[in-house]
Amino acid sequence: MTVRNISLFALFMLGAVVSFAAIRLPAQYGHHMVIQQNTKAFFRGWATPGKTVTMQASWAACKQSTRAAADGSWSLWVPTPAADGKAHSIRFSDGQELTLMNIVLGEVWLCAGQSNMEMPMKGFKNQPVEGSNMEILKSSYPSIRLFTVKRNSTIAPQTDINGQWQEADPETVREFSATAWYFGKLIHQLVDVPVGLVVSAWGGSSVEAWMSKDMLSGFPEVKIPENEQAIIEKNRTPTTLYNAMVQPLTGFPVRGIIWYQGETNYDRAHSYTAMLTTMVEGWRKAWRITPEMPAKAGKGAGTTHEPGGGDVLPFYYCQIAPYDYSLITPPGQPVINSAYLREAQLNASKSIPSSGMAVLLDAGQQEGIHPPCKQLAGERLALLALAKTYGMKGFASESPEYKSMEISNDTLIVSFDKADMWLTAPGGESKLFTVAGADRVFYPARAWIVRSKVYVHSEQVKRPVAVRYAFGNYVKGDLTGTEGLPVSSFRSDDWE
Repeated sequence: MTVRNISLFALFMLGAVVSFAAIRLPAQYGHHMVIQQNTKAFFRGWATPGKTVTMQASWAACKQSTRAAADGSWSLWVPTPAADGKAHSIRFSDGQELTLMNIVLGEVWLCAGQSNMEMPMKGFKNQPVEGSNMEILKSSYPSIRLFTVKRNSTIAPQTDINGQWQEADPETVREFSATAWYFGKLIHQLVDVPVGLVVSAWGGSSVEAWMSKDMLSGFPEVKIPENEQAIIEKNRTPTTLYNAMVQPLTGFPVRGIIWYQGETNYDRAHSYTAMLTTMVEGWRKAWRITPEMPAKAGKGAGTTHEPGGGDVLPFYYCQIAPYDYSLITPPGQPVINSAYLREAQLNASKSIPSSGMAVLLDAGQQEGIHPPCKQLAGERLALLALAKTYGMKGFASESPEYKSMEISNDTLIVSFDKADMWLTAPGGESKLFTVAGADRVFYPARAWIVRSKVYVHSEQVKRPVAVRYAFGNYVKGDLTGTEGLPVSSFRSDDWE
């Protein structure tokens, strides 16, 4: 090797060492971010192996320090106070410094799912978001910060993502999730603190793609891919979106999760309740790391802690809206009734603790799987969070819910929970009830409201044994609580 080549090689190696030595954090820890208030916030990153890493947050009196592991990874914890309206900074050093600027304390929510969560405020081409142009115009909220995880699909669990924090203004909100925006804006207005929204979503994705290999171990019918070549559909291959778009976020301090997914699983409703329940348990476990038992940076997870010592991340989600799935059914194939998937989501709300479901039975489109009224979806999710997570009172946050049925001669009497203000429908009657006898053939029925009960009768069924409400692909729900929240489709039977 010549002297010149040796010199070039030495410069190259020096540059590599300097590059490796630089303090680096995953993308979600960046300028302009919101850090969850009132918690012990988990930070992780990479530095020079063996070096002492220090962290000084401008709100903290003391530095935090640790030693980088042999692979350069490190993790630290820092207590966070209540939101104070100030712009903060965080300085990291391992001999070289990195300072994050314009950091605010507030409430942070992870917003995940498929296209109805991903759908931006500007809409999709030829698929508008209702009222979006004026909403975008008025969307300058410097205290609302937005982060969108770029799409990625991998077999190996990742330690970093691609994205950046941005302050809310017409240019950034235009490209941001409409459902997440309306959710976060209402939280910001009523909780009166900065809000950070992290969107990790991919249109057309299945729930299996958002689950890890461990989470799917109880579902032997799901084939786990073994290599990158096995990724045929990037958004539907089991484990791949979890590995690339959720795993790198684990540990990042958040208040809770909102979720809008299910359309891609409409033909597998039989497994969806168990899968969604397992996914939520798995995500919560992935975030559950304590300062006393830190995980290796990049491979563990963390939890934020709710005021009062709770450590269960709230999980609020949208029930899929009605849509005519015959439009996407191949010729010659039977049309699958998506009401079974809505039923599976309703059942999941009963099996997942610290959860809630926003019913969208009044929001669907017969020929469009992306309902334009995203304000309704986002704000119904916010109602759940405001009541259940933030403890606000005086308003309704949950839809009335089917409780039981009794038979009185030729009439069925249907009772509901969460209907303290009783029920209502146009003209006092719902047009979407059907009843069946022992032959299991359903007929349209008259359904009239008496306080918090619905009486259902059909001249064609003299001995009714089962009742269903709005149990079809596309319906326009007409039964609501007096406060305006729609009742989910439901059935009293469990017939195949």
